[in-house]
Amino acid sequence: MKSSRQIIEEARKEIPEVNAEEVRAAKDKREDFVLLDVRDDDERRGGYIPDSVHVTRGMLELEIEDFVSDRDKKIIIYCGSGVRSLLAAKSLKEMGYTDTVSMAGGYRDWSAAGYPTAKDKPMTPDQIERYSRHFMLPEIGESGQVQLLDSKVLLVGAGGLGSPAGLYLAAAGVGTLGVIDSDVVELNNLQRQVLHRTETIGQPKVESAAETMNALNPDVEIIPYQMRLDESNIINIFNEYDLIVDGCDNFATRYLVNDAAVLTRKTIVHGSIFQFEGQATVLKPFDGPCYRCMYPTPPPPGMVPG
Repeated sequence: MKSSRQIIEEARKEIPEVNAEEVRAAKDKREDFVLLDVRDDDERRGGYIPDSVHVTRGMLELEIEDFVSDRDKKIIIYCGSGVRSLLAAKSLKEMGYTDTVSMAGGYRDWSAAGYPTAKDKPMTPDQIERYSRHFMLPEIGESGQVQLLDSKVLLVGAGGLGSPAGLYLAAAGVGTLGVIDSDVVELNNLQRQVLHRTETIGQPKVESAAETMNALNPDVEIIPYQMRLDESNIINIFNEYDLIVDGCDNFATRYLVNDAAVLTRKTIVHGSIFQFEGQATVLKPFDGPCYRCMYPTPPPPGMVPG
């Protein structure tokens, strides 16, 4: 039976090592490689090397293909001191990755050398628990959750489309949600507009929506706009947000939202429904067509189902 020391020595004979200075030089030269951080989540929270991919050592074999599918891609692996990265590199080699390298000294040496490090905004223990399932998703992780908490999304409409969007964005931890709607809650809204409740009938929809989303996730700041969008206010409002979710219910507003998004270079997530049919589209100005590009003129009056 082999001791841990023997296993590490065998890995050191098999796996090439580079030091922190060499990794810094490779980054400065923009060499083509993946820098992989295999430390635990709590270590990562203390700081990490910018642009590194994070997969904990315990999940490496299960998740690496989500991040690096090309088995001939060069991977430089680092941990806290250079031991786990050796074992991780050896494991990846056994999986068929052909160019795995361990960074000797790990994050300890990189940090001690004064090389650039990054650190995500700290989360509270409650936030770590609340968003723990997001941390398990390679597409989000802790860094992605921090970005969500720093994001600002505007919901145009708090009705049948805005309601489920608002609930899920609040649950996901989007840090600032603006909600614009001039209507009040009516009884006939409640079979589909899930942001609202019987006790909020007669209340402005933006207030009802804010109460529901804050009850779901108090992390989220809700900014209500009880007004109609028009040429006098839309640009100033859009400038405050990163993304627009268009759930409006009329073509005049839809074209207005489109034009303002083009002027402010804001991406729109657009949705529309009719009975059991629906459509969702992402419109990113200057990276593809806008709504007016696809539909230059609105349909004539009387052609749209009520």
